[in-house]
Amino acid sequence: MALDTPKTLRSKVIYEVFVRNHGKNGTFQDVAEDLDRIKALGTDIVWFMPIHPIGEVNKKGSLGCPYSIKDYQGINPEYGTEDDFRALVDGIHAKGMLVMIDVVYNHTSHDAVYTQEHDDFYYRKNGKFGNKIADWADIIDLDYGNRDLWQAQIDALVKWAAMGVDGFRCDVAPFVPMEFWMEARRAVQAINPEVIWLAETVHPHFLEAVRDAGFYCASDCETFEAFDICYDYDTHPEFTSYFRGDGTLEDLLKHKRMQESIYPENYVKLRFLENHDNMRAHAVIPNLEQLKTWTAFLFFEKGATLIYAGQEALETHQPDLFDVDKINWSGLEAGFSDYIARLAAIKKHKIFEEGIYKIHYTEKKGVIYASYKYKDQQLLGVFNVGNKIGELDLTQRDMFGNGPKVPDGVYENQIDGSTIVVKDGKLDLENKGYIFRI
Repeated sequence: MALDTPKTLRSKVIYEVFVRNHGKNGTFQDVAEDLDRIKALGTDIVWFMPIHPIGEVNKKGSLGCPYSIKDYQGINPEYGTEDDFRALVDGIHAKGMLVMIDVVYNHTSHDAVYTQEHDDFYYRKNGKFGNKIADWADIIDLDYGNRDLWQAQIDALVKWAAMGVDGFRCDVAPFVPMEFWMEARRAVQAINPEVIWLAETVHPHFLEAVRDAGFYCASDCETFEAFDICYDYDTHPEFTSYFRGDGTLEDLLKHKRMQESIYPENYVKLRFLENHDNMRAHAVIPNLEQLKTWTAFLFFEKGATLIYAGQEALETHQPDLFDVDKINWSGLEAGFSDYIARLAAIKKHKIFEEGIYKIHYTEKKGVIYASYKYKDQQLLGVFNVGNKIGELDLTQRDMFGNGPKVPDGVYENQIDGSTIVVKDGKLDLENKGYIFRI
């Protein structure tokens, strides 16, 4: 099914919203009142973390985790009613954006509707409901060996697609058989053939651990058979290692280069610096100029871009999933939203969708040098993430003699409008990112 994935998804900006913590009241109406600002960031798709009722039995915290779902066809009453959600969907569409909701199909809460009506839908451990891996005490796993479960899950997807939902972000998608996802995709296509399927794939070491324990877990390559977009977790261990100081930038870039040869030609990765499962980017990268440079590279990378609500406000606190833990929006005054909006506007160029993408080798460690080529157009990105001084040689070639040909001259940095001078094939580095056409 990924053969049908449109490359236009590579230019999309996805904005992740946790309704409980987004606004003053934690309701759909709060989000509706914030849509103009969200749109101004350059957002194409608004992704809602789970909107369904949360289980009470064995819940964590005072309110429970949104990923412990009681009823896949219901609405969390904390947030409002189904009519309120319909109105929010209509409001998002009216502003030219799409709606994506979280789908958590590996497990349910202990008191989910299915436990009363279809207890045969569940995996059993020692004769009781249980989960296969990890210490997720507030949830129990489903058993996709039961084909009746497939139809019930598909029915829920069809309901939300018919209501106007444009996409599904599928939690730990590789734990659920790809055959199910492909059947679900075919069913939903009858409602809306353009529905977007985003898979939360898993870290490579986690995938191995699940398989070693004797359970099913699909690789990214397998997941791309059914999904349009996969998480970038296959390079995330190198990303976190770099910032811990026990890995190098070259280790990270090596794994990112590898993606060009191991995935389908039309592959789309979800690029992010943060999400609800990971530390805030500004906590990992406290220096604002360095954060801006990494954010520029985030948007330059080949794939859809994720912004987690609060990232634009330079939030450093990772919100709690189990209690009310509001985003501190005071950081919006710093103007980082405008910086993101400029990068989002650059991202809309067709070269990000169709261009040949390369991350080049350089002798200047701590600098990322990448490019796109599409027909007779070339777009270069230089990101001084290590705050290096001196010159960057733009004429270097790989082992096959390939690399951008950069004529000496004066260019415009699309990020900030500043002047870029290339002389003798070299660029004088400043502590920032550069995106320019040649």
